[in-house]
Parts: sequence; C-alpha cells; structure tokens
Amino acid sequence: MADSTADPWDLLVAPWHLDEHIPDFPVPAAATVVARPALPDGPVPARMSVLHRAATDAVARKTRPLVLSGDCSTARAVLAAQQQHHPDLAVLWFDAHGDFNTPAISTSGYLAGMALATLTGRTPDLFDDTLGLRPVPDTSIVLADARDLDPAEHDALTTSEVHRIPAEPAAVTSALERLGPVPVYLHLDIDVIDGAQVPGARFPAGPGPSLAQIEECLAAARATARLAAACLACAWLPEHAADATSRQAITRLTAALGASLTWP
Repeated sequence: MADSTADPWDLLVAPWHLDEHIPDFPVPAAATVVARPALPDGPVPARMSVLHRAATDAVARKTRPLVLSGDCSTARAVLAAQQQHHPDLAVLWFDAHGDFNTPAISTSGYLAGMALATLTGRTPDLFDDTLGLRPVPDTSIVLADARDLDPAEHDALTTSEVHRIPAEPAAVTSALERLGPVPVYLHLDIDVIDGAQVPGARFPAGPGPSLAQIEECLAAARATARLAAACLACAWLPEHAADATSRQAITRLTAALGASLTWP
C-alpha cells in the first residue's frame, strides 16, 4: 500500500548522540521531545539503554512516529516500539556508512557504527534486552548507498543477505516492490547526502547523492511502501545541529516524506 493513504506523521525528537545530550538540537514546532531520564554511572551502552527505553516508550504512544535523533543507534528504540504493532516490519536504511560493524570487527568501537548490525541481532551482548527487540531478517533489510565501508564491514555485508542498492529512486522502488506489501521502517542518516551539501556532519563521506536526489528517493519510498515509522539521524556536530542549513535540510527531507515542519 502506498504511503499516500497513511496516517499523518507524529513528530518526536530524541536530542542525543550516544549517551550525550545535544542542548541545541533543533526542535520543530509541535514536536514531542523525548524526556531525558537520569542516567546511571557506568559504561556507555548501559547509559544508552536507559535513553532507548525512554524513546521506546515515547514512540509506542504514537500512531505513526517520525523521529529526529542525533545518532543512528536510536533506531533500536524506534524499531522495538514498532514491532509491537508490526511484527513483520522491514527496514529501508539510507546511510553513507554500512553501520554493520560489531564489537568483534570494528576498528574504532564506535557504537553508532553498529546500529544496523544490532537490528539484525549481530550484537547480542552490546545492549541489554529490556526493549524486547526482535532481530530483523537480513532478507527484510534494504541498505541504500553505504559507499564508505570498513574492510571487515564490507565482508560482513557481502556474506549477509542484506539487499544493497544505490541511492536512486528507481532502485528504491524496485527494492520495496521486492519486499512485498509489508510495513516499512525508513531510516536516513544525513551523511548519505553529498558532504558538500551537509556542512558540519560528524562523519562526512565525501561525494555522494545530492540532497535533491535523496528527496526523490524518499518520495519514491513514500509512493511505493507502507511507511509505518521513520527516523532521521541528524548527525551533525553539536555546534552545527541548529544551523540554518541543517534546519533547511531537515525541512526538505521530512517534506519528501509528507511532513510539513515549522520552526519556533
């Protein structure tokens, strides 16, 4: 079922990167900000799990959530909440990176670089299991772009059954039609966009699809799939998160998904 008949988006904001609060994270008018709980002392994954629990609870109260977050790891929370309503949820993931590292193969240990692998169940000991997240089968995942991969991450994706495509509208349409009439969680990291068009990104990946091309990909997804939930990882450095160019990119990307943002 195409997205044009779906419910309106419920806008939420999760203003953190890993376990760090982003004070100047842009908050559109009418958005619900996920209340930040008190975090325990201890390892970062344990602190992130507390944040993810709060995000899961907030997302679960929304009919059709569109989440703005400071990292990709928050996808874990969004997906866990949505699986309560859509056990067959598929994933369409736009990212310049694969996010398919695990603690065993990561060269940096960067936790958000494991976000997609976590959704597939490849990082079972990284976080606690309080969210009730069920692994998504590789065959239900479409990864768009992923032009910047670590060598071991490349090998892991090659031996997986994750369906990789270029970030092109026709490829998005074809991949979603291949998945069939299942609800889809759409995830987009802003670094999938050509680095020259997203100044201040935490992990710029150089030349890539233009912002206009990614808008076309999102429009194709909206026209083809039943988008049950979405997350836009606004992975700018904290001092750039609320720049005019950053807000403009967020506004354009969410508009391509059918959401109309205004800013206070």
